[in-house]
Amino acid sequence: MTDLQPVRGTRDLIGEEHRRFAHVVDTARRTAAGYGFEEWATPIFEDTRVFARSLGDTSDVVTKEMYTFADRGGDSVTLRPENTAGICRALVSNGLTQSLPQKVFYAGPMFRYERPQKGRYRQFHQIGAELIGVAEPLADAEVIALGWDILTALGVAKDTVLEINTLGDRESRDAYRAALVAHFTAHREALSEDSRTRLERNPLRILDSKDHADKPFIATAPTIGDHLTDSARAFYDKVREHLARFAVPFVENPRIVRGLDYYNHTAFEFVTTALGAQGTMMAGGRYDGLVEEMGGPPTPGVGWAAGVERLSLLLAEPPSAPQPVAVIPVGEAAEAVALSVLQTLRHAGIRAEIGYRGNLKRRMEQANKRRARAAIIVGEAEVGRGVAQLKDLASGEQSEVSLAELVARLT
Repeated sequence: MTDLQPVRGTRDLIGEEHRRFAHVVDTARRTAAGYGFEEWATPIFEDTRVFARSLGDTSDVVTKEMYTFADRGGDSVTLRPENTAGICRALVSNGLTQSLPQKVFYAGPMFRYERPQKGRYRQFHQIGAELIGVAEPLADAEVIALGWDILTALGVAKDTVLEINTLGDRESRDAYRAALVAHFTAHREALSEDSRTRLERNPLRILDSKDHADKPFIATAPTIGDHLTDSARAFYDKVREHLARFAVPFVENPRIVRGLDYYNHTAFEFVTTALGAQGTMMAGGRYDGLVEEMGGPPTPGVGWAAGVERLSLLLAEPPSAPQPVAVIPVGEAAEAVALSVLQTLRHAGIRAEIGYRGNLKRRMEQANKRRARAAIIVGEAEVGRGVAQLKDLASGEQSEVSLAELVARLT
């Protein structure tokens, strides 16, 4: 008996768990295609600078959670902790900044070294959508509507609340930052150590603090609404107007922020109460400066990412395993015909399996164990007449069917 187990924070996806997982990804992929999004696949590891630039060198992800190592050539590489940065890097690397807009969907594993808990793993999976090259607020509303439609298609939208906020433009953020500095400086000595560091470098990040010492001061902090320029307010008004046209319900949450300078305007989260404390399952916003951080020209962008594990937990019922048709040869002379029948069914798009050993009774038991919907029994007597016995395993009814008619009878 081996004592080898998955590494802490990772897991195997088998049976029902994989069906849940695949259903989330397939549903998202299909819905995104209807919106005109094309799927991209970027490397699982990148030059460390891709994430240090995009996540900020003071963020918890960069300082505490990234899997970073030197490869055999001495280069610093990082297993991706998220994929927006990789998508923007790919846009620049592949010369696509002259072919805008780009509407990108992705799905794949991400890696963060953090305490595993319900719906959160060190190797986890995300789906995401990025709309790059459109500065208009319609783009923000459209990617949010895509997220809502995915949640609706999965049957989890009824337990979900969309929370939105605006981060304003650069002028709005500068004024807001100054107001936050003044507020938190007055309480500096009572703040957590991390928040005192953030006060000097990036005060908006204090609003993300989970430290209980910071909560009273976060609750009384000013909000950005009082510091918006006229143009930033007009942008936010238009996003809300478009969301209403898309029939996407939302509430406003002035505490949703993004701490880095290239985030601006819309920030949003889809939140559920069905997962306990880990309520955010899809989040995103506008990042008009990120492509420039990757060495490209100034390029607007907006998008979101969602955790597949968390969405899988919310599915009311797992997708059922597909029921095959069992092909059962009786006697060596019937095996060649049975194999021909097996491939004919498969090529017609019918899931078909064959038992590898055992007599008729044993193979029928195997078919029932595999939850087969029907059994095709081919014996030597049937071979000579070009027929097979077709048995419905739910009703028990059995009839003789010509080999040429099997596909029609099973579709």
